[in-house]
Amino acid sequence: MNNGKNLKAVAYGEVLWDVFANEKKIGGAPLNVALRMKTLGCEVAMISCVGNDEDGEAIIKQVKSLGLETKTIVRAANFPTGLVKVSLSDRGSASYEISYPSAWDKIVLNDLARNSVSNADVLIYGSLVCRDEVSRLALEELLQAKIFKVFDVNLRKPHYSYEMLEQLMHAADFIKFNDEELLEITSAMKSPFKTLEDNMLFIAEKTSINAMCVTRGKHGALLMWKGQLYENTGYPVEVSDTVGAGDSFLAALITSLLTKKEPQYAIDFACAIGALVAEAPGANPEISCSKIEKLMSGNKV
Repeated sequence: MNNGKNLKAVAYGEVLWDVFANEKKIGGAPLNVALRMKTLGCEVAMISCVGNDEDGEAIIKQVKSLGLETKTIVRAANFPTGLVKVSLSDRGSASYEISYPSAWDKIVLNDLARNSVSNADVLIYGSLVCRDEVSRLALEELLQAKIFKVFDVNLRKPHYSYEMLEQLMHAADFIKFNDEELLEITSAMKSPFKTLEDNMLFIAEKTSINAMCVTRGKHGALLMWKGQLYENTGYPVEVSDTVGAGDSFLAALITSLLTKKEPQYAIDFACAIGALVAEAPGANPEISCSKIEKLMSGNKV
């Protein structure tokens, strides 16, 4: 797949190990987005921090082997590489226990990181990385860059405040929510509305942003692009686990939109990739073009 040919992206935030019952896999929402954008043909750098430990060395080695720029992943001598304990429900829905402090809470920018953003087309960032002042201040510097900025809302209690979320939304050109996140945030902002569509318009009015998406699990997603609404009602798959499905969805959506694909195609393509990630174990399974095409065409995968 080369949908993202010539698109340069930078992801900022957590890189870590997702620890499951019987194994551990590299993860962190920004890293998952970055890895999927790489498979779609984008040139991608990851700005983060790992510990000066075996876990950190293993992450850098694996990320490098997958084709991401790793010179922008710095080392923290006094903090361990991030770990997240992942628990899966009977339906495959994930819950997370996130260790603190972790190395990714202490991201310090180097010149390579600054240059990678200044030369990129798009910067992807999330809310979780702002739980610590060190990484938050580094992000605030990067958000001054004159490039397309994508805010991936990632609510993990107790690691956020509504004041911080509003600041991050105002800095963005595009916002990604899931349905529960949108309703929680708009409720905190005193929205009088109940539907996802009305609350998307509410966010657009409050932030002056006319581009966002809301994922709805097995029911697909809604997209607002240049003020117009588009919908995908979902693709039927047997869910293995939901880890990383939203991240791959976002990667596919942003890659498609920024390479001038039609918005309806972009949301359909993104929902297909998100569904196929949910069908496979872990956050970053390999997905073939043929599987995506079959799912989008309505054929059994």
